[in-house]
Amino acid sequence: MFTGIIEELGKVGLVQPNRLVVKARKTLEGTGIGDSMSVNGVCLTVVEIGADRFAVEVVPETLRRSNLHLLKVGDVVNLERPVAMGGRLGGHLVEGHIDNTGTLINVRPEGDAVVMRFQTTREVLRYVVEKGFIAVDGISLTVVGRDETSFSISLIPHTRDSTTLGKKRVGDTVNLEVDIIAKYVEALARPAARGVTADFLQEHGFTVN
Repeated sequence: MFTGIIEELGKVGLVQPNRLVVKARKTLEGTGIGDSMSVNGVCLTVVEIGADRFAVEVVPETLRRSNLHLLKVGDVVNLERPVAMGGRLGGHLVEGHIDNTGTLINVRPEGDAVVMRFQTTREVLRYVVEKGFIAVDGISLTVVGRDETSFSISLIPHTRDSTTLGKKRVGDTVNLEVDIIAKYVEALARPAARGVTADFLQEHGFTVN
C-alpha cells in the first residue's frame, strides 16, 4: 500500500520486454529483493538490487493497463516505497493497481498553480468526484473539476518540481488509479450485493483465507 507522495525521481536504465531497470538512490534505502516499489503508480516487485539501481519484472497485464510500455531508456519516473505502518499518511490509500490510462488534453496557469485536464474512460470517471482523490502516475491529487469525458487537477509548484507531471505535455499518457474506497462503496450499494465478497477482495490485492 502506498500514499501517493512521491519520494524520488528515478531514471530508466534498461527496458526489456518483461523487465525494467531503474536508477535510484533514496528509495533503495531499506528495500530488499521481493519488496514492492511504485513506479509511476504501478506496484511492482523488486527482483534485483544494485548500488544505484533496482530491477522489476513487468507482466503483460500491467503493460496493457498502464503506460509502462511507453517507457524508454533515460525517461524519468515517479518512485515511492510502500507506506510503513505507524507512519504518516500524507496522501490517500494507493494500491498501485492501475485502473486505466488517461491523456493530458489541456494545461493552463492559474496563479502559482497549473491546472491540468485529463481525458479518460467512463469506467474511470464513474469513481471520480470533485474534491475526491485520484492517483495520476502514482501521485496523490485532488480533483478540482469533472465532466462527462475528463477531470482536472491543480498542481502546486512543489508537485510540479518534484514529480514527472511538471514535464508532461498535451497528448502524453498517464496512469490512473481511482480511490479504492469508492469501489467498496459501489460494491456495497449494489442492489443484489450482500457485502464485499471474497472475489472482490482478492481482485484488489487482499489475501482471503
